[in-house]
Amino acid sequence: MKKSFKKKGGNHQRSAMSQSAEGDVKAKKHLGQHFLTDEGVAEKIAGTLSYSGYEKVLEIGPGMGVLTKYLLKKDLDVHVIEIDRESVAYLQEHYPALQGKIHEKDFLKYDVSEIFGQEQFAIIGNFPYNISTQIVFKMLELREYIPEFSGMFQKEVAQRICEKEGNKTYGILSVLVQAFYEAEYLFTVPPSVFNPPPKVDSGVLRLTRKEDLSLPCDEKLFFRVVKTAFQQRRKTLRNSLKIFDLPENITEDSIFGLRPEQLSTARFIELTQKIQPHAV
Repeated sequence: MKKSFKKKGGNHQRSAMSQSAEGDVKAKKHLGQHFLTDEGVAEKIAGTLSYSGYEKVLEIGPGMGVLTKYLLKKDLDVHVIEIDRESVAYLQEHYPALQGKIHEKDFLKYDVSEIFGQEQFAIIGNFPYNISTQIVFKMLELREYIPEFSGMFQKEVAQRICEKEGNKTYGILSVLVQAFYEAEYLFTVPPSVFNPPPKVDSGVLRLTRKEDLSLPCDEKLFFRVVKTAFQQRRKTLRNSLKIFDLPENITEDSIFGLRPEQLSTARFIELTQKIQPHAV
């Protein structure tokens, strides 16, 4: 597993220094912070959303606001959620436009309906690597309210989310995300644009919600089938899905002779439909 780190933005390139005499946020080793120093990259990430069909945006982990300031230039209602108290204090001092919109919370534990109610909103950010997949899973839980999602991940994670069947990196995240969103890997970000530089490349992706969020099968069973199949990804589905105790005449179907990485999202839906009448 790659070492995770949390990326924090700066409001100019000099602000990426881990220590500053002018009150910038200090990089915290226990959070694994790496400050984004490239203004062009920050602006490019801000431009990954279409900003169409919604007026509210939530940025996760804004740090010192290198991305935030480009979001604030757009005609949007921008909110940020940040767990680092020092970063919160910095944002409060340097971004008066965010007054009342800086939420010192843990996104994974926070009920965002307290901010947006039932309104549509997009999510964007330079996501902490150690919780990036958890952020995606929570986004899927909130998909009814999130038409767009974009941001920076560890490159391998971003590629995995956007991968298609037939590849070794294709997995649970690929299938579940692509059941509800169109996933696009946009561009790679090198370590050199961070201070201190991480040991891995980063990747930026965009997810655009599909018009129809309904699945032609039981949704909870679909999630269960996908997760169970990939837990033993080297086995055929006939073996990895034995936990469902399916009748032999069902598992004789050719689809059960495949391995999970060979099935597209559509075929996983087909598989779930075959299992559904017999699932407990």
